[in-house]
Amino acid sequence: MNKTTLLLGVLSLLGLSGCDSRIDAVNQQMAAIRNEAPLPIEPAPIFTPVPLFNYSAHQLKSPFMPSSLAAELRIMAGKRVYPNFNRQPQPLESYALESLNMKGSMRGKSNETIALIQTPDGQVERVQVGSYLGVNQGRIVKISPTQIDLVEIVPDGREGYVERPRTLVLIGLAP
Repeated sequence: MNKTTLLLGVLSLLGLSGCDSRIDAVNQQMAAIRNEAPLPIEPAPIFTPVPLFNYSAHQLKSPFMPSSLAAELRIMAGKRVYPNFNRQPQPLESYALESLNMKGSMRGKSNETIALIQTPDGQVERVQVGSYLGVNQGRIVKISPTQIDLVEIVPDGREGYVERPRTLVLIGLAP
């Protein structure tokens, strides 16, 4: 047997004995922790009961509905509005209104204002008063240099429909 082999054997035995002593120390510490008395659990806090409140303003406007929507529904309550499902849909009606961007406006040949709308896929389309865009049959009622006003037909939550005014604003103006 040569000196190198003997030296490696002695070092490996010392290394293993060192690991053994660390494992024993950990096991002794764990046993000591297990033998300690458990700490007491704090009692649950005592809550004071909340006094009852009777809401007596049922006839007033709901605080959970925005005032503009409440006024809109009150105005439209007597009107019957229905979407025209027989009308041929226009290309911009396949996009949500929030995904469309107004990029500018210009005057047409007969002096009417035409707006330029960019779709999410980067295409630019021309629209004019009377054109439709958005998934809720939004009909354009006015075009100004900085915005498009339209009226959408949306469900009112009671098996009917209401007209809702919306605005598409010009994006990309340099300050």
